[in-house]
Amino acid sequence: MTVVLAVVCNDGVVIGADSQITESDRGLSFPAQKLHPLGDCAAWGGSGARGVLNDLRPLLQDSATAILEAPDIGDELQERVLPVFKKHYANYIPDVPGEGSGGGVSAYLLAAGFSQGGPWIVEINPNGLIGRYEDVGFHAIGSGAPMAQQAGALLSHFRMTTRPVEFGVVGVVRVLEALERTSPSVGGPFSVACIREEGAHHLDEKEIAKAQKDAERWRDLEQEALDKLFD
Repeated sequence: MTVVLAVVCNDGVVIGADSQITESDRGLSFPAQKLHPLGDCAAWGGSGARGVLNDLRPLLQDSATAILEAPDIGDELQERVLPVFKKHYANYIPDVPGEGSGGGVSAYLLAAGFSQGGPWIVEINPNGLIGRYEDVGFHAIGSGAPMAQQAGALLSHFRMTTRPVEFGVVGVVRVLEALERTSPSVGGPFSVACIREEGAHHLDEKEIAKAQKDAERWRDLEQEALDKLFD
């Protein structure tokens, strides 16, 4: 299970991902980096076929400037990503004699950044369609996305879109931790990037640990408020 999620804040956008890769047909599970820079002011993560995502990584790295300066970032991402999708789809062999299901070749891409005057969130789905979610303020992809969307809805009353990215970082970490506790195939270490107009900052291990302590304090404060609800 994979989850990549992004949340819009009042001064930027935060994107995060887990790091656990599960190959159910082989019974394997191992960590891998799922969040990648996209130029100086954006980042992207993917879910699905690793071969597709591995091909996208150098392509998006080399074309980051053109993508971020394009009149429509969604259209530009689509134009770059579709040929990679089509190549893998065209060469996919669905039925291999003597072998069980080896999975598919579909992949999702979620990119988030701050350019052209504001934050944005763009999804390219396996059919090549573009989704824009900066107006919604939250989006997630991956097999863990339904649970992430539910967690995002439960946190919606905290109005992350009206708060700075520091709050968005803690919100993203809290959702990732909730998924890690409820699903054995979502796991850390987590990757998080906060992106403002001046650029993207990818959190290091110490900063992630601080965000996790902040999320714990948040939960404690909620518990304290609930304890006093009927006083």
